[in-house]
Amino acid sequence: MPIKPINPIKLTKLKRWYRSLQTRSTLAIIITAGVLIEVTSAVQYWYARKGIREEVERRAVGELKVRNLEIEKIVNAVESASDYTVWMLEKSLDSPAEQASVIEKILKVNPNLVGCGIGFKPYYYASKGRWYEPYYRRSDDGSIQSMQIGSESHDYVTADWYAVPMKSGKGYWTEPYYDDAGGKELMITYAQPILDEKGNAVAVFGMDISLDWLTKTLNVNHFYPSSFNLVVSRTGKLMACPVESLVMRRSLMEVTTKYKDTTVNNVNRKMLAGESGQATIIDDQGEKNYVFFAPISRDTSLTAGEQLGWSMAVVCSDSEIYRGLRQVGFNLMLLMIAGMALLIYILMRTVRGYRNLQEANTERERMNGELGVAKRIQHAMLPEKFPPFPERGDIDIYALQNPARQVGGDLYDYLLRDEKLFFCVGDVSGKGVPAAMVMAMAQSVFRLLVARESSPERIVTQMNELLTHDNEYNIFITFFIGVLDLPTGRLRYCNAGHKPPVLLGQGSDELPCTPNLPLGALPDWKYCVQETVVEPGTTMFLFTDGLTEAENEAHELFSKKRMMQSLTANQSQAPHDIVTSMTDAVKTFVGDTEQSDDLTMLAIRYTRSNTDVQIRRTLTLHNDIAEVPVMAEFVDAVCEEVKLDASAVMQVNLAIEEAVVNVMNYAYPSGTQGEITLLAEADTRQLKFILTDSGKPFDPTTHAEVDTTLSAEKRGIGGLGIHLMRRYMDSINYERIGDQNVLTLCRKLNNSPE
Repeated sequence: MPIKPINPIKLTKLKRWYRSLQTRSTLAIIITAGVLIEVTSAVQYWYARKGIREEVERRAVGELKVRNLEIEKIVNAVESASDYTVWMLEKSLDSPAEQASVIEKILKVNPNLVGCGIGFKPYYYASKGRWYEPYYRRSDDGSIQSMQIGSESHDYVTADWYAVPMKSGKGYWTEPYYDDAGGKELMITYAQPILDEKGNAVAVFGMDISLDWLTKTLNVNHFYPSSFNLVVSRTGKLMACPVESLVMRRSLMEVTTKYKDTTVNNVNRKMLAGESGQATIIDDQGEKNYVFFAPISRDTSLTAGEQLGWSMAVVCSDSEIYRGLRQVGFNLMLLMIAGMALLIYILMRTVRGYRNLQEANTERERMNGELGVAKRIQHAMLPEKFPPFPERGDIDIYALQNPARQVGGDLYDYLLRDEKLFFCVGDVSGKGVPAAMVMAMAQSVFRLLVARESSPERIVTQMNELLTHDNEYNIFITFFIGVLDLPTGRLRYCNAGHKPPVLLGQGSDELPCTPNLPLGALPDWKYCVQETVVEPGTTMFLFTDGLTEAENEAHELFSKKRMMQSLTANQSQAPHDIVTSMTDAVKTFVGDTEQSDDLTMLAIRYTRSNTDVQIRRTLTLHNDIAEVPVMAEFVDAVCEEVKLDASAVMQVNLAIEEAVVNVMNYAYPSGTQGEITLLAEADTRQLKFILTDSGKPFDPTTHAEVDTTLSAEKRGIGGLGIHLMRRYMDSINYERIGDQNVLTLCRKLNNSPE
């Protein structure tokens, strides 16, 4: 049967239909791809904006906390100095000349003070008349000028700084004001009543502080160039803001009345009410701004002072915060257009392979970029300055971290505080970016806790609680922490499932470690602390399992045996040489085999200070307050021998007296006889006093401070408390060695190296 030929007209229609179908399919693919790209970009943009906003909030809250702590530090220092000065002035009410000496000394040792003054009750000194207000001011050349500024035209009796403390009997922070009589500038005053022997307020002592320090404190290191901070007083006056002409001349309400946005008024009311929070404000130019505010609060459990009533705000511009994101969005838009054009070209040419290759390259570049950022962050977090403490002669440290990938999960760290070396080594389960993120968090938490904790078991317990919270990926960390007391060699440590360190001295031995679970494994695990004494000349070698489990081409492990052989052969070497020799041994063993695990090593050599002791004096005291003058003469002689100036001698004597009296009062029970040995040593770097007694265990660094609001007679000897020792000495260290209390107080000498 013959085949019937196809009609040419029908064939042409069929081709047109097929081409139309191809066009419609191509357009559908292009439109679908375009919509998906737009949706993806919008979602990414939204999440990026959300992440930036959250980061801004965290940074703003951190900024408020940091500035709050800086202001609180200065305020507490002023109050402590005022407590001490008032105490001295109460003892010298019968001698105005001695009062002048006390105030001049306090001005010399407190550079933040503009001046100090005393306002006495009318006719307290009959010869001085009704208005007697001696004022002492630091001049530009550093000298102290004195003047009597009380007069009929300057009736200080009606001023807040005088009237409020006289009525309340407590310390009082004034509202900022311009002092046209004494300080001649914008300032605030901390005033405190002076009591006579009967406990009656007879005068008010005031310390004047310039507002310059507040402005400088608030305008350093803004996290955005155009962001700014401002502080308002409890009555709403601007104490610090970018426009200097508004400081103390306008109130917050007056400055913000030009804003039409009613949110401004709500923020003002909350700031004056001492509340904290955040808000979004639109100014008259239509610019969106974010305001974060909080009161400048104080820890009243640590000080006798009261809340200041000040409030602080951080203001950030929306345009600056999201400027980079908008630029990225614009660039992404351009890239999307180019991608669409490329997509059309690919679809028309049907080059599917090239498109897949392009996507793969983009993904690889993105991951490489992320890894590069993570690597830089990780290197910035790890301490890499060796030797880290060149001014010390009792420790030498060297460490090395070699991740298996661009970033790793191993960590090490060390910090020095109060003559104690805190150090740690950890290994996060897994490798790469997730492990590096957990490592960064663990190291940050370690540094935060070490700043206020000294017990290794409490540090690891708190770290474990944080790491087990919402640990949905079941990531854990093997961790070892040690706290080495440098004056005595006492080592307290806690091991959380990590490889035990090796002690190198007369041989190589592992440090005995009680097994504990790794951090992040179980939230309620009780970690135990262990203790030993590290002899001078001992090197502690800490490592992760990437050392012993390093593999060669035959899949053999480097092993603990080879590690111990290298350590034994190099045990007398410096930490740098020990780590370097171990690194060379591992490289020789593995050859060209790719590294399979992160490798970290930390070597710490403990040697007592090798600085020649130039002065060594010993004094033995009986448990008797009457021997305090003997101790004072001893301390004066030692301080003069190392050529301390008079102000420093007074400070050291007060600190040592406080420490000795505390031992007499608390280490030995009432009626108990005992001895206290006071050893003074000095080298070219520092002056050291070591108090040793055989009384009951007593750590004065944890003793509560004495109530300094009481009169001098009620407060008694040692009334300045532990804060006096910390103020006048550079470091304080307590250890219980055997059946003896050992308290070490150190002060750097003027010619000591930094």
